[in-house]
Amino acid sequence: MTQLRAFRQQSVPPWRRAVLKVGSSLIAADGGGLSTRYALGLAQFIASCHASGREIVLVSSGAVAAGRVVLKDHAGEEDASQAARQAMAALGQTQTVGLWQRLLDIPLAQVLLTHDDLRNRRRYLNARATLSELLHHRVMPVVNENDTVAVDELTLGDNDNLAAIIAALVDADMLLIATDIDGLYTADPRSNPGAEPVNEVPELTPEIMAMAGAAGSSVGTGGMRTKLEAAEKAGAAGIETILFNGRDSEVVSLLSRDLLHGTLLRTKATRLQARKYWLRHVPAVPGHIEVDAGAMRALNEEGASLLPKGILAAEGEFQRGDMVEIVGPGENGSLQSFARGISQYSAMEINRIARSHTREIKTRLGYSFGENVVHRDDLALVRELDLTTGDI
Repeated sequence: MTQLRAFRQQSVPPWRRAVLKVGSSLIAADGGGLSTRYALGLAQFIASCHASGREIVLVSSGAVAAGRVVLKDHAGEEDASQAARQAMAALGQTQTVGLWQRLLDIPLAQVLLTHDDLRNRRRYLNARATLSELLHHRVMPVVNENDTVAVDELTLGDNDNLAAIIAALVDADMLLIATDIDGLYTADPRSNPGAEPVNEVPELTPEIMAMAGAAGSSVGTGGMRTKLEAAEKAGAAGIETILFNGRDSEVVSLLSRDLLHGTLLRTKATRLQARKYWLRHVPAVPGHIEVDAGAMRALNEEGASLLPKGILAAEGEFQRGDMVEIVGPGENGSLQSFARGISQYSAMEINRIARSHTREIKTRLGYSFGENVVHRDDLALVRELDLTTGDI
């Protein structure tokens, strides 16, 4: 059991949606396979959050550990080739999801992602739309890297960093990292008895990063450093991170009451600031979407999404997922750029649905990526307009 006095009790910042990362050391059984020893307490935490209306996306390690026990009669223990590990992952993925499904009375959905899914903007949009739809229907996504087809040594890096990427992807309020130690210490507590607990980190500095040790588990791929790297990624998106001991039932139980004995890593960036900064600085492709004065006003003053009805035309050859400029009527009939955003449709598709009602999209195209051409969460104003005069 954790000595709770080592980490002072503190309140967890309010959150509605969180990504929970569970490491291999919490669900891998001694000798291989999976164990419910610690997973049960974490499942109770998830169920409690779900019952209170909160949303959790679970990033669960353990697939390779689960698959290894199945293959041990067919492959030597020394077989650590990429092909062998990918086979283990393929066998273990279903077992990992099955473990969580046995412990939870809520619907789960397996989502496997690769690095290409997250760096390709169109696939990024598809992944986000899928996760958003699952959460909308109160289904908990269980996310992992698609190890069976990954080509970079099985890694996006590790599941700590994957969890941070997913947190930004789903616009989470919090990243929760369940580990097998109490939180961040000034040194490795396993080798340095003088290590002091760090209850709160206001900002990740090089000095804080230097406190992190190497990997501490034989079944996982990430140590404390990767957890701090994940917190840094999440912080850049305006998301705070919590490190806690997932093996301690008391710590996990208190966390369900929004009380933390662990480390809270804060960020100075707000989610809106981080998102809008990113949107304003991602390079736009050649071309633009031209809108009428009504749409221009709705985007500028009401924070609305861009719908087909207010679009006059699309110029260029951009594709779904590209960052495009949005222009509207200026002085003397000229066009002025006032916003930019990620388009859910290509230029060719936009020209086919321009001026139409959202219910006509599927009729005109034969399919639909949703009613928004540019969702308000994917849109940033680049100029403040005085729409009564047309001045900037």
